[in-house]
Amino acid sequence: MDVIKPKQAAKLLSAKLLTTLVIIVLFSALIAYAKASFNTIKLPLKELLISTVKQGDINVSVEGYGKLISAKLQLITTRSQATVEEILLKPGARVTKDSVIAKLANPELQQQVENAQQQLEQLRANLRQLVVNQKREQLNEEAKYAELDAIHETAKLRRVAQGKLVQGGIVSQLTYKESLLNEKQLNKRIVILTKRVSQLTLVQQEAINIQQERIKQQQGKLSIALQRLNKLEVKAGFDGVLQRLSVTLGESLSSGQEVALIGSVTDLIALIQVPQNQAQQVQVGQKVEVDTRLDKIIGTIVRIDPIVKDNSVEVEIALPEKLPKSARPQQNIDASILIETLENIHYIERPANINALSEVMLYKLDSSSSLALRVPLKLGKKAGRYIEIQKGSMPGERFIISDLSNYQTKQITIE
Repeated sequence: MDVIKPKQAAKLLSAKLLTTLVIIVLFSALIAYAKASFNTIKLPLKELLISTVKQGDINVSVEGYGKLISAKLQLITTRSQATVEEILLKPGARVTKDSVIAKLANPELQQQVENAQQQLEQLRANLRQLVVNQKREQLNEEAKYAELDAIHETAKLRRVAQGKLVQGGIVSQLTYKESLLNEKQLNKRIVILTKRVSQLTLVQQEAINIQQERIKQQQGKLSIALQRLNKLEVKAGFDGVLQRLSVTLGESLSSGQEVALIGSVTDLIALIQVPQNQAQQVQVGQKVEVDTRLDKIIGTIVRIDPIVKDNSVEVEIALPEKLPKSARPQQNIDASILIETLENIHYIERPANINALSEVMLYKLDSSSSLALRVPLKLGKKAGRYIEIQKGSMPGERFIISDLSNYQTKQITIE
């Protein structure tokens, strides 16, 4: 009968267990290697955007866009119904105050002017006739006065003569008293006539004043008619540029209808649109850098529209008097509003799809630029194309700022 030795069975069991453990370890190592190989991503360096962390001062700004517009605008409208007879200038033309933009026609206005002129001439003729009649009347009164004065002097002489004769009894007392009474009556008549002549002068002057007022009123009517007639020749009114012409040749215009819009050329302001979510940072008095694509102009915010339109707010910017030649009305511009200056901070160029005041994961390059490790960063305020790093970096470190949001590996191999 065979007997199994316990020591040999234990050795055999230990060998099998050891072999199994070795196989498991090797298999795990293979899995780990395969997984590591699978999670390692290789990207070409030339296709990546790299930014180096810097330390210093940067300006926080709000970006906007808009146009330069004329600070002075003049809208030209018609004074009366008319027809466009001729167009002399087109939009974009430089004009002076006497430049004729278009000519209108209205035969009725010409007739009104002629009628007003005739009425004015008639009133002037009436005034001359009135003056002649008053002169004649004045002469008649003066003749009456002279005649009455002569009769008064005769009566006075008679009374004096009779006064000497009445003492000798040659002239009766009754006759002398009649002469004395007649002299007194003539004297009263002279006083009354003097007052009448004086009053007549005042009445005549008032009549002249009334007629002159009528002439003045008619001159005003004629002046208005002439102005309306002259307005048929549409002039710019001040030096600038013709920004809009609202009429066409042969068009019939009603009173008050727009003809043209004139804007100043050198006196300009900027109107820009700022995103609604950044508008609360904008304040009156802040400095703004206006970019015309060729030149940069420093302006100042003077007005912020309280109404939000299309998720943006309109901001008006005052510009200096002397502007570069590249600044023109209706020109598209970009603008950067200086909000504040961040002093002695760490910052990099703003990565793609990254928001301010957030915590993100970015890939940091090693010293050999062959490997990038994914590290956390705490970001601060945005400043144009830069963004503040509050925590997680040192000056000189380099980060990939390309959009790598599709990759979640801890490291990336750079080729």
